[in-house]
Amino acid sequence: MQSYLDDFTRREWQHETPAGTVRLAVVGLGGFARDQALPGIKKSEFCDVTTLVTGSPEKGGRLADERNIDHVLSYEAFHNGEAADSYDAVYVATPTGRHLQYVETAAELEKDVITEKPMEKSVERAKRLREVCEAAGITLMVAYRPRMEPIFQRARELIHDDGVVGDVTEVHAQFAFDVLGIGGPDQWRIDRDLAGGGALMDAGVYTATIARFFVDTAPLAVQGETVSDHEAFEEGVEERAAYTVQFENGVTASCSTSFNSARNDWVEITGTEGTLRIEPAFWFNVDRDLSIERDDWEATVTGPSVDEVREEFDHFGYAVLTDTDPEPTAAVGIGDLKLLEGVYESANTGERVQFN
Repeated sequence: MQSYLDDFTRREWQHETPAGTVRLAVVGLGGFARDQALPGIKKSEFCDVTTLVTGSPEKGGRLADERNIDHVLSYEAFHNGEAADSYDAVYVATPTGRHLQYVETAAELEKDVITEKPMEKSVERAKRLREVCEAAGITLMVAYRPRMEPIFQRARELIHDDGVVGDVTEVHAQFAFDVLGIGGPDQWRIDRDLAGGGALMDAGVYTATIARFFVDTAPLAVQGETVSDHEAFEEGVEERAAYTVQFENGVTASCSTSFNSARNDWVEITGTEGTLRIEPAFWFNVDRDLSIERDDWEATVTGPSVDEVREEFDHFGYAVLTDTDPEPTAAVGIGDLKLLEGVYESANTGERVQFN
């Protein structure tokens, strides 16, 4: 593993240092945007924030003053194209079910887009989001933090390039936390119209994308179930979910997620010669342990940690400045939603769902 440790945080996507930065309009000023995205962008080499778009002028003005941001727009003003010359690209950090409307406006204004995950609340709406970006000829990136985390990059190399676990046979992933303890019962993450679901859409999408990241082939079938016992979780907003995926290459993935549990997040890849585990896996800006166990040896590496939010915005900014394609693409976001919709269908019918 020494070669990986020597240059652990290397960026395979960066081949030059382009001049300038991408000026961002941040659309939506919820907790993640305020507490994680804005600080991460401030550290970025290739992006900076020049405009805030919010439904709360008071909150926007306060943040703008604190962070020396020049422009604050209402959602209506954004849709009307006001101050459009003050930014080059748009970061959409609104509730999931509202992504499309802001991306449509960004496309009309010919602004590049980075949007939070999931892309939208359904495959149909995510495909429409991709279509409007393609028609406008603008860059589109989906903000999956873990895919930008060096420990996941190095783990994938160890598995696929070095065969450290042999032939992969199984992936297991879990992401659980207490969403009510974070935001209470009146938050958009447990509002079906805004979120498209509950724990599966918001947290389970991480398990889905990481399973696909490591297996690196298409899902063949899925079987799943959802549970909602707590009174805060209404019909169509699951409290917990679990599902099993069969991939085209024969690998299986077993994943679970919860909105009403102690925090627990990890991913484990098992093969014919060993097991690789990352823990914690999905929480932001923490030190992660990468452990490998084989019959003949075992090892654990911690970190080094990076600001994965900075990494994803630097990657996006680099792609825009160099006219290259960023990862993850819209195809990744749509594929993840297709898998999650399969879980919902299976949970409703009690049957295994086959993908075409």
